[in-house]
Amino acid sequence: MEPIPHDGLSDEEIRRILLMKRIAVVGMSRDPAKPAHYVPKYLLEHGYEIVPVNPTAEEILGLKVYKSLKEVPGPVDIVDVFRPSEAVPEVVKEAVELRPKVIWLQEGIYHPDAVGLARSRGITIVWNRCMMKEHRRLMAGR
Repeated sequence: MEPIPHDGLSDEEIRRILLMKRIAVVGMSRDPAKPAHYVPKYLLEHGYEIVPVNPTAEEILGLKVYKSLKEVPGPVDIVDVFRPSEAVPEVVKEAVELRPKVIWLQEGIYHPDAVGLARSRGITIVWNRCMMKEHRRLMAGR
């Protein structure tokens, strides 16, 4: 497998993204051992509004879970994606309809077609980065 290219975003750009507060988390998990659970939990504890998206759950961390991005009410700043790379084009197709400012693909997740689609719609896309790690690195103690 080819190495994942860098998303080309500077620390300053990532910092600006991390100031946005309403995050729809696609693939959020009920399992506390999974990053798809503890990363959004960390973000919630740091003042972010988390909107879980998971077709198999009703409630996670006391929050109402939406079956799909189509069901999420109101504007979303960031769509944070915890899905395998091969599932990402479909998620991004759904995400662009919400017109978020940013689509964030978590660590290890990348798909060139999805990147192209997001960029063609003027949406910033971050990939192969963990939102929690970036927050700790760039925002902790601010």
